[in-house]
Amino acid sequence: MLIALDSGVSALDQFQENLDVIGNNIANVDTVGFKGASMEFADAFSQSLGANSSGTMQIGTGVLTAAITNQFTQGSITSTGVQTDMAVNGNGFFLVKDPVSGAEYATRDGEFTVDSNGYLVTSNGMRVQGYSDAGLTTLGDIKVDNTGAPNGDASAVQSYSFSSNGTLTVMLADGTQFTRGQILLQNFTNPQQLLKIGNNLFSNLTVAGPLAAPTAPSSNGLGSLVTGSLEMSNVDLAGQLTSLITTQRAYEANTKVITTSDEILQDLVNLKR
Repeated sequence: MLIALDSGVSALDQFQENLDVIGNNIANVDTVGFKGASMEFADAFSQSLGANSSGTMQIGTGVLTAAITNQFTQGSITSTGVQTDMAVNGNGFFLVKDPVSGAEYATRDGEFTVDSNGYLVTSNGMRVQGYSDAGLTTLGDIKVDNTGAPNGDASAVQSYSFSSNGTLTVMLADGTQFTRGQILLQNFTNPQQLLKIGNNLFSNLTVAGPLAAPTAPSSNGLGSLVTGSLEMSNVDLAGQLTSLITTQRAYEANTKVITTSDEILQDLVNLKR
């Protein structure tokens, strides 16, 4: 009877955690590049009562959380018409760097802008990483300016564009154009080791196991860039609402286990009277 009470309490704890996971998924249904999570359960250690000819007799003692995993499936791609917006169609993450601390992060959020210094940055000021020179040999911050123009041309930047393989082409006021740099993507051997730290960023890149060096989109199994578009959250709202209902009913059922166990214990106490 006390085991039933403990089992019910353990279930309430785990279903509350599952409600937290589902609630966070639903809250981020419109978050750019968000990857939903799911929770897996496992039974707790069972108490052995002995054995007979049929086998070992055991009673379970409740439920545990086995894992909470991020789902890195593709989100839908929505056109925005903004030339600095980019979506990854397939595998890979953008790499961005904090210009103050130098810390590097991964993200699927391609809602970029060009800041007052000409750097391609995220909404919170992280600088997008890739080849930062016209020769596509130097890794660093992507910048839109006339550095590396042929013949040392100092003409002002008229416009720029990004291709599906991340190449940045700059058009100068005198009508010439040249390749200024290239956005690179990074993939990981175990993306489940990536840690969400807010602002659509993932840390713990080293533990997640980067696959070699950052690589151009559309190569080595990486996805392509869709410019003028953003990848939306991969959360299936209908599925999450169904899970919410199921979890709520399971929570209610386990409260009944607790109240029933309590009533039986009360009856035992009353036998003394």
